This record gives sequence, C-alpha cells and structure tokens, in this order.
Amino acid sequence: MFKGSYVALITPFRDGAVDEAAFVKLVEWQIEQGTHGLVPCGTTGESPTLSHDEHKRVVELCVKTAKGRVPVIAGAGSNNTLEAIELTRFARDIGADAVLSVTGYYNKPSQEGIYAHFKAVNDAVDIPIILYNIPGRTIVDINLETMTRLFELKNVVGVKDATANLARVSQQRQAMGTDFCQLSGEDATALGFNAHGGVGCISVTANVAPALCAQFQGATLAGDFRKAIEIQDRLMPLHHALFVDPNPAPAKYAMSLLGFCANELRLPLMPATGAAEQKVREAMRVAGLIN
Repeated sequence: MFKGSYVALITPFRDGAVDEAAFVKLVEWQIEQGTHGLVPCGTTGESPTLSHDEHKRVVELCVKTAKGRVPVIAGAGSNNTLEAIELTRFARDIGADAVLSVTGYYNKPSQEGIYAHFKAVNDAVDIPIILYNIPGRTIVDINLETMTRLFELKNVVGVKDATANLARVSQQRQAMGTDFCQLSGEDATALGFNAHGGVGCISVTANVAPALCAQFQGATLAGDFRKAIEIQDRLMPLHHALFVDPNPAPAKYAMSLLGFCANELRLPLMPATGAAEQKVREAMRVAGLIN
C-alpha cells in the first residue's frame, strides 16, 4: 500500500522548455528530505500544458532518478480514454509503480461513464491505479457506489480524494475495507483525513517543505496526533498561502526562493501576484524554511 507523504511535483520550466536539470535536482532533494513517494505530471506539474512527449519525458526522468528508492505514481489521466490508456501504458513500460488517473473533466461523464472509462484503463494495462477524485476541477464526483464497483477491478487500489468531505474517508473505509488505499488530495485537511482512516497525502506543500510533510505524515500514521498537530501549526499558513493564487503559481514562486527553479509557468497560468508572494514568504518564515 502507498503510504505517507507523496509530493505532487512541480514541472520546472526555463525559457519555455522543461528544465530537466532542475527537475532531477528537485527529485533528488525530495528523496534526501524523506519524501515517501513522487507524483510527476499531475495538475501541480501543469500536465494540461505539457505535450505528450514532454509528459512522457518528465515521467521517465522521475523514474530513472528515483531508481526504486521511493515509489513513483505517474500522472496518466485524461478525459480521452484512449489517451489515458496510452499514458498509463507508457508509465508501466518505463517502470512507474502506479498511475494517478483522473475522472473525465469538461465532458462530464455519468457514473456509468466514469466506471466504463476506468474499467477500460484497468483492462488495457496491468499497473496499480489510484483514482483521482477532484470534483472542484472536473465537475463530476465518483460517488460511493461507483467507487466501490471500481475497487472490485483488478488494478484499482485506491483514491486521491480531494472532495473536501472528510466523511467520505470513513464511508469508503466502511464500504471497501482497509485495503482500499485512501490518500488525501488536500494538505490543509490531511490531518483529519488520516484521523478518519486515510494513510497519506499527495501534497503540494511537500514541494516546499518535504521534511516537515514527511514528519507530519509519519506522526499521523504512528497515531501521534499531538506531534502531528504541532507540525500542522507550522505548516498551516503555507497550506493556505500556496492556494491564494491558482496552483502551482505560489508553489513555483516558493521553489524559486529556495533556488530550485525559475518562477515560470505556462499560459493560461500566470506567476503569483505580489500579494500572494508576500503571503508565501510569511508562511515560509513561520515554517522555518527561510529567514
């Protein structure tokens, strides 16, 4: 089972191109800092703006740099089922440990359509699949009944849950048992998520504060919620600041302050505003990341 602090990696750019050297440096640093797993080419990695070749290259770099030291869950989702199968097959062939597969954004499939989409991916490629349920971005929600049906498929092992409904953790635990791997998709509520039975978080904040996020997850999984709350108090301003502007603009600004990348995004995303930058700097000071 995938557990602990998984980082939803940013994709560094320089002069419009993927900065491969910066990405490799970031992956190495994440592993050194204790991050439990890597998630390239998710929303935080600006996957909608990556070409297929760039997407595949970033996944390949991540797998080859990690060298099996920590698991890699490769972003491989699409609202085009054939495209999702293609990206999933590539992730398996290059050596990823699992894929993160999102529901059909924009085209708003029915629950039966959601099931059929993921079943097609499941049947086409033999690799563990983490479902990504984020109705705030995709409009559609994988409801409890559909989630339960999907878990009966051979390769579906869990969910990245960004519904903001903590009751779903307990409901899904009741319906599918403890073998269903539940990972939070929201840093700010990851404490409550794990208290309900979750086992980790695919985290934006872990880009900026990997050691603290790993320590936080370790504390919750050990049942030491006193320690977890202390770390949460340090991280909470950062959890908030990184979403003042659309993700990953604040995260990229923070990473530029730490010297890991240029403060560069691809349209239609824009760099963080001055107000957001100030909040990020203040939050990083509270967390003890900068002076």
